[in-house]
Amino acid sequence: MKYKKHSKFALFALIAASLAFAIVFLNPVQAKPPVSKAEMKKQMNILLKAVKKGDDLWHTAKLGTNGLACGNCHPDGSASNPHTWPKYQTNLGKVGTLREMINWCILVPMQGPMLDLGGDDMIAMEAYATYTHRGVKIAPAKDEQHGAVPVKSGPGYPLK
Repeated sequence: MKYKKHSKFALFALIAASLAFAIVFLNPVQAKPPVSKAEMKKQMNILLKAVKKGDDLWHTAKLGTNGLACGNCHPDGSASNPHTWPKYQTNLGKVGTLREMINWCILVPMQGPMLDLGGDDMIAMEAYATYTHRGVKIAPAKDEQHGAVPVKSGPGYPLK
């Protein structure tokens, strides 16, 4: 009886070792080939198109119902500190993402409907905010917002 238990284990170990060998040595991981200058230019143009759309959305009052635009409180996307997200945000009452904060601003100060977090408009707004802040040292929880008057009510804001 002991022999059968050991032989089953030995057979299992042999199969597992053979499978591991086959995965590692017979199917090596291939690195991606370098991106050509033409492909890099194509990808950059796609990004800049999204950044332009985000810039347009950032500065339009059409996302809300009261005439405000993101640019009223955050003159450019970099004032939203995209390099500090995710972070704990009292307005959200949790660790949130830049996209969630954009939606909070649209919902509360701008009094508009939230955007789809994975939709083209939201991605464009995030691309704009992030692109305007490229090259800035990453500093989690850093807050560089100046000049705006914080909203003191709305979903996620601590109630008294």
